[in-house]
Amino acid sequence: MKRILTISITLLALTFGLKGQNDIEVGSCTSITVGKSASTDGSTITSHTCDSDFRTWLVMEPSVTYGKGDMEPVFKGRLHTDLPWDMRTVTESGKIPAPEKTYRFLNTAYPCMNEKQLAMGETTVEGRPELVNPAGIFQIEELQRIALQRCSTAREAIKLMGELAQEYGYGDWAECLTIIDKNEVWHFEIAGSGPGKPSALWAAQRVPDDHVSVSANITRIGTIEWDNPDYFMYSSDLKERSKKLGYWDGKSEFKFHKVIDGRKPFGIRDWFILNELAPSLNLSYDAEELPFSVKPDRKVSPEMITALLRSTYEGTEYYMVKGLSIDFKRRVWNPYDNSVTVTDEHITPVSPFMSNEIRALLNHLKPDVVPNIRTVAVIRCSYSSVIQARNWLPDAVGGVVYFSYDNPAQSPRIPIYAGIEQIHEDFQVCGQHDYRPDAAIWAYRETNRLSTIDWNKTRDLLEEEVMALESKMFKSCAAVEDEAAKLIEEGKAEEAQELLTRQTNDFASLTMQRWQELKEKLWMIFVRSM
Repeated sequence: MKRILTISITLLALTFGLKGQNDIEVGSCTSITVGKSASTDGSTITSHTCDSDFRTWLVMEPSVTYGKGDMEPVFKGRLHTDLPWDMRTVTESGKIPAPEKTYRFLNTAYPCMNEKQLAMGETTVEGRPELVNPAGIFQIEELQRIALQRCSTAREAIKLMGELAQEYGYGDWAECLTIIDKNEVWHFEIAGSGPGKPSALWAAQRVPDDHVSVSANITRIGTIEWDNPDYFMYSSDLKERSKKLGYWDGKSEFKFHKVIDGRKPFGIRDWFILNELAPSLNLSYDAEELPFSVKPDRKVSPEMITALLRSTYEGTEYYMVKGLSIDFKRRVWNPYDNSVTVTDEHITPVSPFMSNEIRALLNHLKPDVVPNIRTVAVIRCSYSSVIQARNWLPDAVGGVVYFSYDNPAQSPRIPIYAGIEQIHEDFQVCGQHDYRPDAAIWAYRETNRLSTIDWNKTRDLLEEEVMALESKMFKSCAAVEDEAAKLIEEGKAEEAQELLTRQTNDFASLTMQRWQELKEKLWMIFVRSM
């Protein structure tokens, strides 16, 4: 996510006098990755929470054929468009030679998966402001788009994005992409080149097959092994340019995060997630660095990643609302016999997704009762994804995005396969700038916001629905995938595409309908009990 959001949130926190251990860590986006030997089924996994107000429309972009000598435009401004064809905020920043033909890909705000099971998560690491060079034609989402259109492996994508950024200039804030293909998992971190001719500073590190990793708005790549191409890739002039810019003396150990950022190379989300996946390591939050990746104590499933993306640190000292629970006597009147039943309850009526204004009020009444700690799940999330690549399945089936809108702790997911024809029409409309009943995000957002009015009454109801739909999705997908793979093996690719498209859009319709029904149920709860 872009720096302007971080700045605005920081200023808001200062305005309201919010205090807490992690006030500085208010940036956006979390990405967790899993190597194929660390996952329960041999898949590679990446993920992404888009924690900002960027566009929410998505489409499956078709393959494009170009003529010899054609040039392809590079754009800026597509993160805030309302529809796939909306070009009102879009400007052309340059042109590059076009390929002969492109791959189909799922076009989200940060493009995430193509038909070859190449997939990406994203998280903005900001970096040093002085490294931003607006003369560079590429922003990160355009590098992602072009790589997904042209590449089938993570290494190909990294090489292409790095070369394009060096040749044409990277003009964005520093970013991390967590990239997977059917066999490998990589982190790709990139920053601008500072003043002068536009170029880029970038490095990529492979996650070992039996490891997991996380990136949460802070650069994670440290020491680079220059002679280990199996695990490291980097810009051709990285050492020379780093020395020239004054971020490396040429003698001390080279650490990439010190060059492009300079901050402590992890925050609470990185620390919490790695500890959840590998508690035996007992990683310390007071450490200067954390391991780039760790071997998990047990194999990791997509369900475990979806659970981690719902995290608010409940059960730990970092749970923001731990100090807002009270013993409560509930009185219930029975109108039929005019009796009153009194029960003793322990309630937590305030959710960790409270507004800044509510947090400020509570901290005014009792200083620091609600620390401002950045959780994994946040209410400002536009969408989130958990993506699998599975090398034993046909590409159309093996690549799947488990996608949800709005807060990942509150919303159900739908499966979007690499081989689908097109997504549900309501998913092709952005709902960020206006209330739009035809934008899918509002089907979930209305219910989710309503549920935060009284978390004690609504939480169990909401979370039970999320878990029930998630369980239904994973079970249903297993049968559909077997059938689709068999159809492809029999030469019936079109029938497989229809089946996968139907599975995706049926779950889109089902979850939107269920969240509408849940909204109506919540209103009745509040009407009767407020």
